[in-house]
Amino acid sequence: MPALEQMNQILHILFVFLPFLWALGTLPPPDALFLWAMEQVLEFGLGGSSMSTHLRLLVMFIMSAGTAITSYFIPSTVGVILFMTGFGFLLSLNLSDMGHKIGAKSKDLPSGPEKHFSWKECLFYIIILVLALLETSLLHHFAGFSQISKSSSQAIVGYGLMILLIILWILREIQSVYIIGIFRNPFYPKDVQTVTVFFEKQTRLMKIGIVRRILLTLVSPFAMIAFLSLDSSLQGLHSVSVCIGFTRAFRMVWQNTENALLETVIVSTVHLISSTDIWWNRSLDTGIRLLLVGIIRDRLIQFVSKLQFAVTVLLTSWTEKKQRRKTTATLCILNIVFSPFVLVIIVFSTLLSSPLLPLFTLPVFLVGFPRPIQSWPGAAGTTACVCADTVYYYQMVPRLTAVLQTAMAAGSLGLLLPGSHYLGRFQDRLIWIMILECGYTYCCINIKGLELQETSCHTAEARRVDEVFEDAFEQEYTRVCSLNEHFGNVLTPCTVLPVKLYSDARSVLSGIIDSHENLKEFKGDLIKVLVWILVQYCSKRPGIKENVHNTENKGKAPLILPALNTSPPPKSPEDIHSLNSETSNDWSDDNIFDDEPTIKKVIEEKHQLKDLPGTNLFIPGSVESQRVGDHSTGTVPETDLYKAVLLGYPAVDRGKQEDMPCIPLMEFSCSHSHLVCLPAEWRTSCILSSKMKEMSSLFPEDWYQFVLRQLECFHSEEKASNVPEEIAKDKVLKDFYVHTVMTCYFSLFGIDNMAPSPGHILRVYSGVLPWSVALDWLTEKPELFQLALKAFRYTLKLMIDKASLGPIEDFRELIKCLEEYERDWYIGLVSDEKWKEAILQEKPYLFSLGYDSNMPGPALELSRVNRNLWSQI
Repeated sequence: MPALEQMNQILHILFVFLPFLWALGTLPPPDALFLWAMEQVLEFGLGGSSMSTHLRLLVMFIMSAGTAITSYFIPSTVGVILFMTGFGFLLSLNLSDMGHKIGAKSKDLPSGPEKHFSWKECLFYIIILVLALLETSLLHHFAGFSQISKSSSQAIVGYGLMILLIILWILREIQSVYIIGIFRNPFYPKDVQTVTVFFEKQTRLMKIGIVRRILLTLVSPFAMIAFLSLDSSLQGLHSVSVCIGFTRAFRMVWQNTENALLETVIVSTVHLISSTDIWWNRSLDTGIRLLLVGIIRDRLIQFVSKLQFAVTVLLTSWTEKKQRRKTTATLCILNIVFSPFVLVIIVFSTLLSSPLLPLFTLPVFLVGFPRPIQSWPGAAGTTACVCADTVYYYQMVPRLTAVLQTAMAAGSLGLLLPGSHYLGRFQDRLIWIMILECGYTYCCINIKGLELQETSCHTAEARRVDEVFEDAFEQEYTRVCSLNEHFGNVLTPCTVLPVKLYSDARSVLSGIIDSHENLKEFKGDLIKVLVWILVQYCSKRPGIKENVHNTENKGKAPLILPALNTSPPPKSPEDIHSLNSETSNDWSDDNIFDDEPTIKKVIEEKHQLKDLPGTNLFIPGSVESQRVGDHSTGTVPETDLYKAVLLGYPAVDRGKQEDMPCIPLMEFSCSHSHLVCLPAEWRTSCILSSKMKEMSSLFPEDWYQFVLRQLECFHSEEKASNVPEEIAKDKVLKDFYVHTVMTCYFSLFGIDNMAPSPGHILRVYSGVLPWSVALDWLTEKPELFQLALKAFRYTLKLMIDKASLGPIEDFRELIKCLEEYERDWYIGLVSDEKWKEAILQEKPYLFSLGYDSNMPGPALELSRVNRNLWSQI
């Protein structure tokens, strides 16, 4: 056969170049070649789109090919048209995601809004499908009786499509900051920093976007279906070309409406202005014409973009100093001299739809091997690196996706095509958005968070991105239509999207945290915050509200207190030495401002000690002894004695009774006091009675009573207003709070009540407490330890607010301030798991404290993270 002989000659020539193509990397591996071929046939031969995964690509290719083959064997022309229209619509939907939504929501949330929305969406699709089938069958029936080969009604529809294309193009360009990427859009907000003005103008643009969305989603597909249904090619017996061409055409109407509209307008225009005797009109039907126009459109766009890319690499290799090399001038001259060969390489790369590769970033261009758009191995995101900033991207992606849906529907991001890339920028965060798949009313995207500015190259690149965005969104333009100063840049600004995300604002606390007056107020405020947090915790404990009504008919409930005159549990010398070795290094004066202060959790891995009968220790750190009657015999080895003496505590005289805390057994004077009573294990005390009496004068009794009177957890009908008043007058309850609050206070500042320093505040804020008698008592109660640490951090935030915003006027303002911390703030460490939970829960504000070793002097660094900010794309 002559055709086979000709193919044999061509292949002999091709085989000679195969080793050369393999050496240059142009020959694809089998898997990439197979997937690329399926993607090209699906997109251009069957009217589909590139898929987000390889499995979806394989399934969609089989279903689309099966639709085209099945349509050939349907004998009725009406049946063929209905079959093409119905399956073209169904295959353009994201059916797998819809099925997952409906199945999951109906099981998990039987009455939730997600399921309701999914069923509304399905009802909308069913209505659209029924209307499309009715329109196709009626118009085809009407055209069949008209007996007109070149229908005038089809020409009228073609004119309507031309007008519709122009309107959609204008409405899309109005949404972006630049028209055609060159002229400044006069309708776009001039200053995005003024939020109210921006939202007003953005709302007007969104109204225009809604009109565009209606025209694109409802009007355009039905108009193109009318154009196809009235075509004369469908009136006679269908052939292979008719089935392939019109299967693709009826699919493209829904799958990629904007491109389908452009292709239909081009075919209609050529058909109207050209003669019927030319080959285009005589030998090809409308479906094949649309197929050829689609291939030409795609390859032409690729050729222009790759030519622009080649010119950009050529120019920047000379203009950019960091890219300029000794051989750059020679390579530029060679590219100009051999420009026809360079154009051949670009054309060859365009025909294969493969990347154009600059060798080692030099202006030496090679053709990469053909590959599918979804070219990375595995699912998107499987190779992502997890770091401390990952949680911020997790919080940002859902909200960014929501505003991207609105922007894409309005046309703010331009023409959506699979393989398009968008770059988002906010402060030190960059996101890379890639469109993987497009269909009817849906778009699959991949969002990647890029690494932060860790090197000088990253900083320079980010700065260049900022310059492009600042010129587009932050400069005031006096002229109505100004030009894009960065025209020709690979980055063309599209729009600004309001996204709720976190920003990092750092402040230096020099002058605040080292002020003597502020530190003096800090100690007094800490006791108040401790009282408020403990009262709030006790009033909201589980079971409190259930027991409120049970106490109304009861009298004064007797309270059996634990034996407070017993000594604390004994500690072995090994445990004492371990505690001493852990705390003495961290709290030495030389290590207050280390480059990396060691943060150790005192609460972790405490050894359980058995209380031996007859064993009693006077104070933590004293030498262990065994009492026999009234005599004591030292049994501690010399090494243990040496370890214990390291703490510097004086020896206790033999036979002398120490001053131990002793509280007599009492009962509450109010029957409702147990509703805000502290847990039993918190009521013990490890502080000497004399020291406790001395420091109890610091307890703010008026603040304690005010906090109790503000409680709203009492719902008894009789004397509801008097219950908080009676509880506030209960002296036994107050003594409990005094002992617990002051013991926590001692554990945070030490038994000597020393004045805090900036280093002390940093360490306690980080969870490292100074050693004291009360430390073991507090760390044995993890819940109380966390509450005390929380109170310390709240007090630090209160000190900073008072220093920057002014003093607190009264108790009501102080309670309002603390309630705001509890409701809207997370105050802790960046390394805490609760910090990440607060981000995912979208707490409005986050607060942390750190130390910058590069700054001179005791300059602590405040990190405050806010929300409600912006992102530029």
